[in-house]
Amino acid sequence: MSQNKNTPFAVDIRERVELFLSKWKFILVCLVLALIAAFLYLRYATYQYQATATIKIKEDDQKNNSLKEITALQNFGPFSSNFNKVTDEIEIIRSRNLIKQVADDLNLNIRYYNRGRIMEQEVFENPPVRINFFASDSIINTIDTTLYLSIQSPEKFMLTSEENKGFMDMDNSNGTGYSFGDRISSSFGDFIITPNIVPSVNDENSIVGKSIKIDLITLEAATEQYQEKISVDATNETSNIVKLTVNENIAPKAKLILDKLIEKYNDDVVNDKQKIVEATSEFINNRLNIVSNELEQVDYTAETLQKNNRLTALSSQSNIFLQSEKENEAKLIATSNQIQLIDYMKDHLSENGDNSDLLPADVGIADNSVAQITKSHNELVLQRNRILKNSSEKNPTVINLNNQISALKANLNQSLENIKSANEITLNNLNREDQRIRAQIYSAPTKERKFRDITRQQSIKESLYLYLLQKREETAITLGMSSPNAKIVDAAYATTIPVSPKKPVVYLGALLLGLILPLTYIYLKDTLDTKIRTKKDLEAVVSVPFIGDIPRSPKKQRLIKKVDYSPKAEAFRIVRSNIDFLLKSVRTKSKVVFVTSTTSQEGKSHTSINLASSISFSNKKTLIIETDIRVPRVNEYLNVKSDKGLTDYISDDSIKVEDIITPVKGNDNLNIIPSGTIPPNPAELLMSDRVDTLFQAVRKSYDYIIVDTAAVGLVTDTLLISHHADMVVYVVSADNIDKRELHIAQTMYDEKRLPNMVTLLNSAKKRRGYGYGYGAEPQKKKKWYQFS
Repeated sequence: MSQNKNTPFAVDIRERVELFLSKWKFILVCLVLALIAAFLYLRYATYQYQATATIKIKEDDQKNNSLKEITALQNFGPFSSNFNKVTDEIEIIRSRNLIKQVADDLNLNIRYYNRGRIMEQEVFENPPVRINFFASDSIINTIDTTLYLSIQSPEKFMLTSEENKGFMDMDNSNGTGYSFGDRISSSFGDFIITPNIVPSVNDENSIVGKSIKIDLITLEAATEQYQEKISVDATNETSNIVKLTVNENIAPKAKLILDKLIEKYNDDVVNDKQKIVEATSEFINNRLNIVSNELEQVDYTAETLQKNNRLTALSSQSNIFLQSEKENEAKLIATSNQIQLIDYMKDHLSENGDNSDLLPADVGIADNSVAQITKSHNELVLQRNRILKNSSEKNPTVINLNNQISALKANLNQSLENIKSANEITLNNLNREDQRIRAQIYSAPTKERKFRDITRQQSIKESLYLYLLQKREETAITLGMSSPNAKIVDAAYATTIPVSPKKPVVYLGALLLGLILPLTYIYLKDTLDTKIRTKKDLEAVVSVPFIGDIPRSPKKQRLIKKVDYSPKAEAFRIVRSNIDFLLKSVRTKSKVVFVTSTTSQEGKSHTSINLASSISFSNKKTLIIETDIRVPRVNEYLNVKSDKGLTDYISDDSIKVEDIITPVKGNDNLNIIPSGTIPPNPAELLMSDRVDTLFQAVRKSYDYIIVDTAAVGLVTDTLLISHHADMVVYVVSADNIDKRELHIAQTMYDEKRLPNMVTLLNSAKKRRGYGYGYGAEPQKKKKWYQFS
């Protein structure tokens, strides 16, 4: 159901809107101030630019699915976890170690600022000066201080470490003068300052006369700052694409930080890969030394045997047996090689049993499971070592990795044992076959058999030696071909438009605050206001009839005149007309109007005098009786001097009414009975029968009697004589009296303790002229041909 426009809700909204519109100047001032504040903020704010870079985390190119059961076994248990490689790499990129390397390489702990009158501006790419230390980096990276320079001339500058000290001249004791290139001693070591721009006086880019700030912070503090600034996130859960962002007040600086971070990450990955290659190379070199010694010993034994037995040429045997023996020897060599390699590998496992040690990869053992287990072991060791850079051994992830590494080593050891057993069985079979063949060669001399044994050993060692040489070359090639782990999809790029602060957002916020704050202030002030401001406020508190309101006027215009076009004079004319209308039913010759209020300082005397004056201007005989004998004010308003008054008449029976009536100068229709001497017992005095005699006497001589009474909220004086009134005008002072105090007026009205009671709002806000040109003295309009 739609809301009718005449309903209280619609009226309340309309009044609220009118209230806001009446304060449009205040709202406009607040709005302008908010926009000015926004402009000044944007003018001197430090803008932030965002740089972004995108990389792809590469996956392993070689994948072997032959050990799915082993992988499933590794991921089984209470601490099992399917590690997300991208998530791990993100943590590595954000690690304190890498960001510290970036801060160290780019000298992010040393910042240069051009100081202006209001703000400082950081300079990164080409600072006006450079500071160079003689101390080591370990000392420089722990410095936390600030230096202030003032360039006095192309060769001289002033230096201090206190911001508030000025640099006015070289003789100023607030700083120390130096020349560029001087060695300067300090508590943190010696340093020199050199100009990065030639400090010419006439050059527009000259730094002469400028103030420069050098801010030195610790490397640890710079690392912490950029750990909070740099954000590294995956584009989604299933993607290998990682996005890096950083906000900085200098766009090139932000780009350089991201590029350097990616570079350091790739270097770290390459270093990890090279560690595996170096471990394999070390293993091969050790084995080469052993095999070389064994081969040398076999060669020496063969040489000795030939010399001692003079075996320069041996008789060939039957082709069939020789061919069989040759094939059998080839198998013996291959099997012996495998057993020897397995022994080498087992020796390496026993000597390097720590979880951080890497295993040599692809050493030549003819079993795919050994190669796969070795590869898985090395990947887990690298992952464990990376996590330990930013964690400890008690990390659940590290514990889980240790368990997996131990399990893989146990599996590898068992696999080697099984392979060795199988090869030993094969070797035994081959040896038995060799003995059978040799038995067939019954004609071969004993010397030839001995020589063949030596030759066989020589062939075994030689083939193993050549194989290890080949692997060493392959490892050396791999060492120089390690590829980075991060592929750059988008290089670092910084926005040309600052991300903070954003001008549209700041201006919009200022616009909203400039409107909301004054509107809220006006609304709360109006809602929490307990003062009577308008006729509506008065009618909302009391149900007493309203007779009119008197606009506020300057103190020098307290009294109205006979010829008066002011809003106050017009307001009293309206009140006078309303009183005439309300008192039509009074048949007596004289009409008595009491003027009272809740408290003092509400304008009772002001209202009484001006109301009486307005009535007298209409040729009505009017009398003012001042019954507020505690704090009389009428004489002050009218500047009337009288020796006797109301209190004198009441207390002295010899004084007649005519003796206390005083005429008002300049107004023949207006007289006054002043309060007289202030008595010690005003309430008791007003209870005298002489008061009744007074009112009976004056009613016969005047058309209107205006009685200025005491405040009913403070004393009972008015109530003691209220039965003489034909009407009581209850004055309420706008912007002065609290609404909660008007319960007194409502009680008086409800209990009919004041006869014919009406309310009058005094000192209301000035209204516009009463139409028709009222409110200003009317002037005759001149014709167009008349000159002023």
